[in-house]
Amino acid sequence: MQLSPDIIAGTVSGVLGAAFYALSVAIYRRHANQIEAIAVASIKMWIALPFTAILAFILFFPALPTMSFMTVLLLGLSVLFGAVVGDTVYLVSQERIGVSIAFPISMSYPVLTYFLTVIFLGEALIPVRLTGAVIAVAGVILISREQDRGGDEENPEGYDILGISFAFLTSVLYAVGAVVLQVGVTDVDPISGNLVRVFFGSIAFIPLFAFARRSGMTTPPRKVLKSIAIAALIGMAIGSILYVNATKLLGAATTSVIVSSAPLFAVPLSVKYLEERVTPPMLVGIVLTILGIALVVLTS
Repeated sequence: MQLSPDIIAGTVSGVLGAAFYALSVAIYRRHANQIEAIAVASIKMWIALPFTAILAFILFFPALPTMSFMTVLLLGLSVLFGAVVGDTVYLVSQERIGVSIAFPISMSYPVLTYFLTVIFLGEALIPVRLTGAVIAVAGVILISREQDRGGDEENPEGYDILGISFAFLTSVLYAVGAVVLQVGVTDVDPISGNLVRVFFGSIAFIPLFAFARRSGMTTPPRKVLKSIAIAALIGMAIGSILYVNATKLLGAATTSVIVSSAPLFAVPLSVKYLEERVTPPMLVGIVLTILGIALVVLTS
């Protein structure tokens, strides 16, 4: 099967975006005990906004005034569903039921994304592509469970129904956000489109950050803030542009499978810098993730 230039370019964008995101997450986790998750999420947006604005005004400024109201609305909603509400709901779920339960449920969103594109965007339901998405998701879950083994203790409340419901809601929000982004970015360049996304995201995190501060969130050390800012530049400022570009070229269904493979790229970082070893389940997860992505891309 011969792949078109758009599929090749979109795949490269998605893979690079996933790799950059994995690198940024490795930095975030290194300082997890010194900074709250809501602070990390806010800083990510606030760093990405000026970076994306500079690129947009230098390269694609003429495209900004021509955006329709509906395009701006869709791009804004895409980031609110995913990076703002979705991530916040996931954090609540994780606190109630633990990573080992919340993450696998929420990471089922690529499969749901595919079904949504079939139902609402009229994309063809291709069994091989669906199988690839399921295989890739299974591989990502295996890798992540091995990476989190021996980490934080799970919540003693166990299978809390509200926590599980929030994990499923996270999957729905991520999937809806991805599909809405596909529609919103159709007629705009990725940088201008991403500028709208981080603009709305930055505004949305202001009250969330302020509420967290009033609730007792402390200010992290300056050294930690510098590290988080660098990670935000890598993972959010650059990574989100790559993600939007991949979505424009490949569509939400294929892109969601690729970008959800970020834990795959965290493996070499963990082995090299954290001296973790590749366990047999992790190796199986790596193979499954690569196989699943290949099946999805080749049928795009």
